[in-house]
Amino acid sequence: MKKFLNFIKNTKYKNIIILSLLLALYVFISAHSYVSAVSNNLSDAVFRLHVIANSDSNEDQSLKLKVRDALLNYMNNLCADCSTKQEAISIANEHKEDFQKIAENTIKENGYDYSVKININNFYFPTKNYGDISLPAGFYDALRVEIGEAKGQNWWCVMFPSLCFVDITSGVVDDDAKENLESNLDEESYDIISDNDNFAINFKFKLIEFFAESGLFTAKN
Repeated sequence: MKKFLNFIKNTKYKNIIILSLLLALYVFISAHSYVSAVSNNLSDAVFRLHVIANSDSNEDQSLKLKVRDALLNYMNNLCADCSTKQEAISIANEHKEDFQKIAENTIKENGYDYSVKININNFYFPTKNYGDISLPAGFYDALRVEIGEAKGQNWWCVMFPSLCFVDITSGVVDDDAKENLESNLDEESYDIISDNDNFAINFKFKLIEFFAESGLFTAKN
């Protein structure tokens, strides 16, 4: 310990240590600023859907998808002419009671009596892939639907710009969906979520994941 303290007290090494700490602090602040800018841009452009099943039973999981489809069909009709996330959220809030009724009716038509809780707010989402588009972990505005006890597996998608009906098994998002998404993002943010083959882009994506998942950065609207 004494040797280490003497090492630090040495003027030459003391300056090196101080400069190293300042450099580390600068890198951290720069990374945090970058993550903040990209995360906020993504959050400002995307409105998501989050449906939680009553349980993980096959029946409850199947019901979850039926509720999802009914809500998406309704939402897509409402937001056919939306050009911004804010428009989509405004419409969703205006028709929140309709979403409630549609979910309840779908559940009843399938022989269940589960309650439904619908909330439009800002929620944390893990990293999620939609074909060849990947959204990093972070906080996003979303319409959350909790069926019954809401203890089953989640289902996520992007309601605006619409990526909900993408065939994930094909690994490709159609051009119209990409164009809509790109028009609502800056170039840097779009490259990060769409260019999965670029090493530099992948590093930036992992950086955003690290800050979000570690709790070092928790951007909320």
